[in-house]
Amino acid sequence: MVRRTLLSFALSFVALPALADLVVLQYHHVSDSTPSSTSTSVSLFDAQMDMIADLKLEVVPLQAGTEQALARAEADGGNDEPNQLAITFDDAYDSVYATAAPILSSMDYPYTVFVNTEAVGRHGYMTWEQLAELEQRDGVTIANHSADHGHLARKPGETAEQWNSRIDRSLDAAQATLAEKLGTEAPLFAYPYGEFDAALEAKLAERDWYGYGQQSGPIGESSSATRLPRFPMANAYGQLNGLPDKLQSKAFPVSAEELPDGVMTNNPPVLTFALPSSMKASRLTCFASGQGRIDINVEDGEVRVQAPDAFNSRRLRYNCTHPAGGGQFYWLSHQWLDPHQPED
Repeated sequence: MVRRTLLSFALSFVALPALADLVVLQYHHVSDSTPSSTSTSVSLFDAQMDMIADLKLEVVPLQAGTEQALARAEADGGNDEPNQLAITFDDAYDSVYATAAPILSSMDYPYTVFVNTEAVGRHGYMTWEQLAELEQRDGVTIANHSADHGHLARKPGETAEQWNSRIDRSLDAAQATLAEKLGTEAPLFAYPYGEFDAALEAKLAERDWYGYGQQSGPIGESSSATRLPRFPMANAYGQLNGLPDKLQSKAFPVSAEELPDGVMTNNPPVLTFALPSSMKASRLTCFASGQGRIDINVEDGEVRVQAPDAFNSRRLRYNCTHPAGGGQFYWLSHQWLDPHQPED
């Protein structure tokens, strides 16, 4: 049974304490010479790590931090400890080994590298020797990012049999290769492109794996073990002026189990969720990818969020925030996938 704790907790409690949660940062390249859309410049990465230190936020291993955040109970009246952080890298690019790893080692920060195993040793990627060296260092975890970095949600026209065969091979071949090459079998999986659907989540649940996306937000007791959020930290998203809000954000107190599947059935999609009684609709703010701030309708305690215009992108997000007190914000991000749009 996949690890899920208190995911159906009551949303109508009188007080809404801002709990300490886990904020997971997601990187690809740490370099000044790789594509900007997936890169964090060396100077920005350095500054981000310094900000974490200045804020005195504890950086913890991803699995331990995830388990603690999902299990944290609010019945004791809240926890005013600062958030914990976890640092992750997707794809195992060589800049992580050459640039990010020495910086993190100097600060004694643990981190996780998600590996698409068929790319190891190719130009721009780490080798198995480099990954083995990292895996031996204290605080470094090497984990599964699929065998082929394919689009894993079911494709239009793909039969259930074809999809099952394709997904089982990609998930399990990668895990077996990591065990063979590195002796590691961490129950952690990062969805390629951040794309997932309910059926793919079920595949991870069968394996008792945690699944990490690319939708933003912290992990807390309202999160789901197979659709865990991370904050993308590429140049466009990781600038220092907005970073403190992300690092100190709180998981939105709406169970992720109650949110819809991320595959779009209409365009623009509709997101609905129950607004906790201690929240004010007037203080809720939502944004849509490429469309900025969008209107919110609330009726009988149910929030309805829908962008005004249709999208022509494969992936998009709705992000909603609400003040949590003390200058912090509750943060909810829901990723949508249109599988009929071209693959990357």
